Amino acid sequence: MTIFLYLIAMHSLLVGIALIIIPADNLGYFGFEDYQGNFFKVQGGVFHIVLSLVYAIAAKNIDKHQILVVLTIAAKFIATFFLFSFYVIIEQVWVVGVSGAGDMIMGILVWYLWRLYNRSGRKSVC
Repeated sequence: MTIFLYLIAMHSLLVGIALIIIPADNLGYFGFEDYQGNFFKVQGGVFHIVLSLVYAIAAKNIDKHQILVVLTIAAKFIATFFLFSFYVIIEQVWVVGVSGAGDMIMGILVWYLWRLYNRSGRKSVC
């Protein structure tokens, strides 16, 4: 569980940095054809970096920060709902659909590992 949470933290950190440094003109490669401005792109990057800290703190001491594991699961499922809804209702941007699938897989795995962790008497699970 600890390793997986650290991997999620690293993923979120890298996505956050990428959102901040990739020029808006290059977002067309990811399916955003007419994106203009930088504020919301950078805001999304900062949000990912903040969440990466939450995931890393949860991983560091799962027993002490159980609520952060619950927050991780909630964040992943809320992101899944948002991303899939956006993709279906608003605009079929390929990276949004892929991100929704990725968040869904991460959320399911964290939830599953969390259940195993709790059933094991809080022994190391993954």
